[in-house]
Amino acid sequence: MARKGHRPSQAPAGRPRFWGRHPVTAALANPDRTVRKLWATREALAGLDIPPVVPITFADVADLGKLVPGDAPHQGLVAEVDPLDDLWLSDVLEAGADSKQPILVLDQVTDPHNVGAILRSAAAFDALCIVTQDRHSAPESGALARAASGALELVPWVRVVNLSRALEEIAEAGYWRIGLSGATETTLDEALGANRVALVLGAEGEGMRQNTQAHCDAIARLPINPLVESLNVSNAAAIALYAVKARG
Repeated sequence: MARKGHRPSQAPAGRPRFWGRHPVTAALANPDRTVRKLWATREALAGLDIPPVVPITFADVADLGKLVPGDAPHQGLVAEVDPLDDLWLSDVLEAGADSKQPILVLDQVTDPHNVGAILRSAAAFDALCIVTQDRHSAPESGALARAASGALELVPWVRVVNLSRALEEIAEAGYWRIGLSGATETTLDEALGANRVALVLGAEGEGMRQNTQAHCDAIARLPINPLVESLNVSNAAAIALYAVKARG
Protein backbone atom coordinates (compact mmCIF):
# COMPACT_ATOMS: atom_id res chain seq x y z
CA MET A 1 0.00 0.00 0.00
CA ALA A 2 1.30 3.46 -0.89
CA ARG A 3 2.05 5.70 2.06
CA LYS A 4 -0.12 8.76 2.35
CA GLY A 5 0.88 12.38 2.12
CA HIS A 6 4.23 11.88 0.44
CA ARG A 7 5.83 13.88 -2.30
CA PRO A 8 7.25 11.60 -5.01
CA SER A 9 10.95 12.08 -5.53
CA GLN A 10 11.72 14.43 -8.39
CA ALA A 11 15.05 15.46 -9.82
CA PRO A 12 15.59 19.14 -8.90
CA ALA A 13 15.81 21.64 -11.72
CA GLY A 14 19.14 22.70 -10.25
CA ARG A 15 20.94 23.07 -6.97
CA PRO A 16 19.86 26.19 -5.09
CA ARG A 17 22.39 28.77 -3.98
CA PHE A 18 22.11 30.18 -0.49
CA TRP A 19 23.67 33.45 0.53
CA GLY A 20 24.16 35.33 3.77
CA ARG A 21 25.68 34.27 7.08
CA HIS A 22 22.60 32.72 8.75
CA PRO A 23 21.39 30.59 5.79
CA VAL A 24 24.88 29.37 4.88
CA THR A 25 26.10 28.57 8.40
CA ALA A 26 22.79 26.82 9.20
CA ALA A 27 23.13 24.72 6.05
CA LEU A 28 26.70 23.79 7.00
CA ALA A 29 25.55 22.79 10.50
CA ASN A 30 22.65 20.64 9.26
CA PRO A 31 23.75 16.98 9.02
CA ASP A 32 20.88 16.34 6.60
CA ARG A 33 22.08 19.00 4.15
CA THR A 34 24.80 18.45 1.56
CA VAL A 35 26.77 21.58 0.72
CA ARG A 36 28.49 21.10 -2.63
CA LYS A 37 30.44 24.34 -3.00
CA LEU A 38 31.25 27.38 -0.94
CA TRP A 39 32.40 30.76 -2.21
CA ALA A 40 33.56 33.20 0.43
CA THR A 41 35.74 36.11 1.34
CA ARG A 42 38.55 35.33 3.77
CA GLU A 43 37.04 37.76 6.26
CA ALA A 44 33.65 35.99 6.21
CA LEU A 45 35.30 32.61 6.79
CA ALA A 46 37.16 33.78 9.87
CA GLY A 47 35.98 31.80 12.87
CA LEU A 48 33.75 29.44 10.90
CA ASP A 49 34.14 25.68 11.24
CA ILE A 50 33.89 24.42 7.66
CA PRO A 51 33.75 20.63 7.11
CA PRO A 52 36.88 19.54 5.20
CA VAL A 53 34.77 17.84 2.48
CA VAL A 54 33.30 21.20 1.38
CA PRO A 55 35.34 22.77 -1.43
CA ILE A 56 35.99 26.47 -0.84
CA THR A 57 36.67 29.10 -3.46
CA PHE A 58 37.94 32.40 -2.12
CA ALA A 59 36.41 35.41 -3.86
CA ASP A 60 36.07 39.12 -3.38
CA VAL A 61 32.79 40.91 -2.70
CA ALA A 62 32.28 41.93 -6.33
CA ASP A 63 32.71 38.37 -7.63
CA LEU A 64 30.29 37.01 -5.03
CA GLY A 65 27.75 39.58 -6.16
CA LYS A 66 27.75 37.95 -9.60
CA LEU A 67 26.67 34.63 -8.05
CA VAL A 68 23.47 35.96 -6.47
CA PRO A 69 20.45 37.89 -7.77
CA GLY A 70 20.62 41.66 -7.96
CA ASP A 71 21.68 43.33 -4.76
CA ALA A 72 21.18 40.24 -2.57
CA PRO A 73 23.07 40.74 0.74
CA HIS A 74 25.51 37.83 0.59
CA GLN A 75 27.67 39.00 3.54
CA GLY A 76 30.69 37.34 1.95
CA LEU A 77 29.19 33.82 1.85
CA VAL A 78 27.52 31.91 -1.00
CA ALA A 79 26.88 28.16 -0.97
CA GLU A 80 25.55 25.72 -3.55
CA VAL A 81 23.53 22.97 -1.84
CA ASP A 82 21.47 19.89 -2.57
CA PRO A 83 17.76 20.18 -1.76
CA LEU A 84 16.76 18.39 1.42
CA ASP A 85 15.42 14.85 1.09
CA ASP A 86 11.69 14.27 0.83
CA LEU A 87 9.83 13.57 4.06
CA TRP A 88 6.91 11.22 4.69
CA LEU A 89 4.05 12.99 6.45
CA SER A 90 3.29 9.82 8.39
CA ASP A 91 6.87 9.72 9.74
CA VAL A 92 6.71 13.33 10.93
CA LEU A 93 3.31 12.77 12.57
CA GLU A 94 4.60 9.66 14.29
CA ALA A 95 7.68 11.47 15.57
CA GLY A 96 5.43 14.17 17.08
CA ALA A 97 2.82 11.79 18.47
CA ASP A 98 3.60 12.67 22.09
CA SER A 99 3.99 16.42 21.60
CA LYS A 100 1.54 19.32 21.46
CA GLN A 101 3.49 21.09 18.72
CA PRO A 102 1.26 22.75 16.12
CA ILE A 103 1.39 22.05 12.41
CA LEU A 104 1.23 24.73 9.70
CA VAL A 105 -0.49 23.84 6.43
CA LEU A 106 -0.03 26.26 3.53
CA ASP A 107 -2.47 26.20 0.62
CA GLN A 108 -0.79 27.54 -2.53
CA VAL A 109 1.43 30.06 -0.75
CA THR A 110 3.98 30.62 -3.49
CA ASP A 111 5.96 33.70 -2.46
CA PRO A 112 9.39 32.52 -1.21
CA HIS A 113 9.72 35.47 1.16
CA ASN A 114 6.41 34.58 2.82
CA VAL A 115 7.27 30.89 3.09
CA GLY A 116 10.69 31.75 4.48
CA ALA A 117 9.20 34.10 7.06
CA ILE A 118 6.65 31.44 8.02
CA LEU A 119 9.44 28.92 8.52
CA ARG A 120 11.20 31.39 10.80
CA SER A 121 8.05 31.83 12.89
CA ALA A 122 7.50 28.06 12.89
CA ALA A 123 10.98 27.60 14.36
CA ALA A 124 10.47 30.39 16.89
CA PHE A 125 7.20 28.92 18.17
CA ASP A 126 8.29 25.27 17.98
CA ALA A 127 5.97 24.00 15.23
CA LEU A 128 6.20 20.32 14.39
CA CYS A 129 6.40 20.94 10.64
CA ILE A 130 4.98 22.87 7.74
CA VAL A 131 3.02 21.09 5.02
CA THR A 132 2.69 22.40 1.46
CA GLN A 133 1.72 21.06 -1.90
CA ASP A 134 4.33 19.65 -4.21
CA ARG A 135 3.09 22.02 -6.91
CA HIS A 136 1.89 25.62 -6.54
CA SER A 137 4.30 26.17 -3.67
CA ALA A 138 7.61 27.93 -3.28
CA PRO A 139 10.64 25.67 -3.83
CA GLU A 140 13.83 25.82 -1.81
CA SER A 141 15.77 28.86 -2.99
CA GLY A 142 18.24 31.46 -1.87
CA ALA A 143 15.50 34.05 -1.35
CA LEU A 144 13.47 31.64 0.77
CA ALA A 145 16.49 30.56 2.82
CA ARG A 146 17.43 34.20 3.40
CA ALA A 147 13.92 35.04 4.63
CA ALA A 148 13.96 31.95 6.87
CA SER A 149 17.26 33.09 8.43
CA GLY A 150 18.42 29.53 9.12
CA ALA A 151 14.98 28.06 9.98
CA LEU A 152 14.86 26.13 6.69
CA GLU A 153 17.35 23.76 8.30
CA LEU A 154 15.36 23.47 11.55
CA VAL A 155 11.70 22.92 10.68
CA PRO A 156 10.63 19.77 8.82
CA TRP A 157 9.00 20.70 5.51
CA VAL A 158 6.64 18.08 4.10
CA ARG A 159 5.52 18.40 0.47
CA VAL A 160 2.43 16.45 -0.52
CA VAL A 161 0.71 15.66 -3.78
CA ASN A 162 -2.82 16.19 -2.43
CA LEU A 163 -3.39 18.66 0.37
CA SER A 164 -6.89 17.41 1.17
CA ARG A 165 -5.65 13.87 1.74
CA ALA A 166 -2.85 15.23 3.89
CA LEU A 167 -5.39 17.12 6.01
CA GLU A 168 -7.34 13.87 6.45
CA GLU A 169 -4.17 12.16 7.64
CA ILE A 170 -3.47 15.03 10.03
CA ALA A 171 -6.99 14.68 11.47
CA GLU A 172 -6.50 10.93 11.91
CA ALA A 173 -3.39 11.75 13.98
CA GLY A 174 -5.56 13.71 16.42
CA TYR A 175 -5.16 17.30 15.23
CA TRP A 176 -7.93 19.90 15.24
CA ARG A 177 -7.69 21.64 11.85
CA ILE A 178 -8.34 25.39 11.97
CA GLY A 179 -8.47 27.33 8.73
CA LEU A 180 -7.73 31.03 8.99
CA SER A 181 -10.08 33.33 7.11
CA GLY A 182 -11.53 36.79 7.59
CA ALA A 183 -14.94 35.61 6.38
CA THR A 184 -16.19 34.31 9.73
CA GLU A 185 -17.28 35.66 13.11
CA THR A 186 -15.44 32.96 15.08
CA THR A 187 -12.12 34.15 16.47
CA LEU A 188 -9.05 31.94 16.70
CA ASP A 189 -9.22 32.02 20.50
CA GLU A 190 -12.79 30.67 20.35
CA ALA A 191 -11.81 27.94 17.89
CA LEU A 192 -8.86 26.66 19.90
CA GLY A 193 -9.67 23.64 22.02
CA ALA A 194 -7.81 21.03 23.99
CA ASN A 195 -6.67 19.13 20.90
CA ARG A 196 -3.41 19.57 19.10
CA VAL A 197 -3.80 22.14 16.36
CA ALA A 198 -3.08 22.30 12.65
CA LEU A 199 -3.31 25.87 11.34
CA VAL A 200 -4.30 26.13 7.69
CA LEU A 201 -3.50 29.30 5.74
CA GLY A 202 -4.18 30.22 2.14
CA ALA A 203 -2.46 32.53 -0.27
CA GLU A 204 -2.85 36.28 0.10
CA GLY A 205 -5.89 37.62 -1.70
CA GLU A 206 -7.29 34.27 -2.78
CA GLY A 207 -7.17 32.61 0.62
CA MET A 208 -7.83 28.92 1.07
CA ARG A 209 -9.46 26.99 -1.73
CA GLN A 210 -12.96 25.70 -1.11
CA ASN A 211 -11.89 22.06 -0.92
CA THR A 212 -9.21 22.95 1.62
CA GLN A 213 -11.78 24.76 3.78
CA ALA A 214 -14.02 21.70 3.56
CA HIS A 215 -11.24 19.66 5.19
CA CYS A 216 -10.97 21.98 8.21
CA ASP A 217 -12.77 21.34 11.49
CA ALA A 218 -13.23 25.07 12.13
CA ILE A 219 -12.77 28.36 10.31
CA ALA A 220 -11.51 31.24 12.44
CA ARG A 221 -10.25 34.78 12.09
CA LEU A 222 -7.68 36.86 13.87
CA PRO A 223 -9.34 39.66 15.88
CA ILE A 224 -7.78 42.52 13.94
CA ASN A 225 -9.13 46.02 13.47
CA PRO A 226 -12.05 45.84 10.99
CA LEU A 227 -10.60 48.79 9.12
CA VAL A 228 -7.68 46.55 8.13
CA GLU A 229 -8.80 44.18 5.40
CA SER A 230 -6.23 41.46 6.03
CA LEU A 231 -2.70 40.69 7.15
CA ASN A 232 0.22 39.36 5.19
CA VAL A 233 0.09 35.56 5.39
CA SER A 234 3.44 35.36 7.18
CA ASN A 235 2.27 37.89 9.80
CA ALA A 236 -0.97 35.96 10.25
CA ALA A 237 0.97 32.72 10.73
CA ALA A 238 3.20 34.29 13.38
CA ILE A 239 0.26 35.70 15.35
CA ALA A 240 -1.67 32.41 15.14
CA LEU A 241 1.36 30.42 16.29
CA TYR A 242 1.80 32.79 19.23
CA ALA A 243 -1.88 32.32 20.17
CA VAL A 244 -1.43 28.54 20.15
CA LYS A 245 1.75 28.81 22.20
CA ALA A 246 0.15 31.16 24.72
CA ARG A 247 -2.75 28.78 25.21
CA GLY A 248 -0.23 26.24 26.54
